[in-house]
Amino acid sequence: MTTVAIVPEPTDSGRLAYRAISGSRQSLGKTAGEALDALTASLPREEAGTLVIVQHHHPDELFTAQQQARLRELMSRWRALRDASTTLPPGEQAELDALVEAEVRAAGERAAALLKKLEP
Repeated sequence: MTTVAIVPEPTDSGRLAYRAISGSRQSLGKTAGEALDALTASLPREEAGTLVIVQHHHPDELFTAQQQARLRELMSRWRALRDASTTLPPGEQAELDALVEAEVRAAGERAAALLKKLEP
């Protein structure tokens, strides 16, 4: 089964766009559904089976409010620096990478818990 992450991204106009990411594939849409549809249309047939779990990004014991705030802060800096054709300092990039990994791990744990509830 294909795993897809959909993340909101602020646009230059101040609105949100949504990026769907699966491995090296990405798509951008005005809504999460549009981004997901564009991504799944580009997947090979053997990867077309997709389970969608919507996470509303509320803090929990797996990814806290402090972690969310720091991730938002670092992502904002990362985008600004990217737009200026530069990068985060190595320490901040490592911190950002660790937070992204922690968020993905937390999402996996939530999904596993949900799957366990769905199993007979």
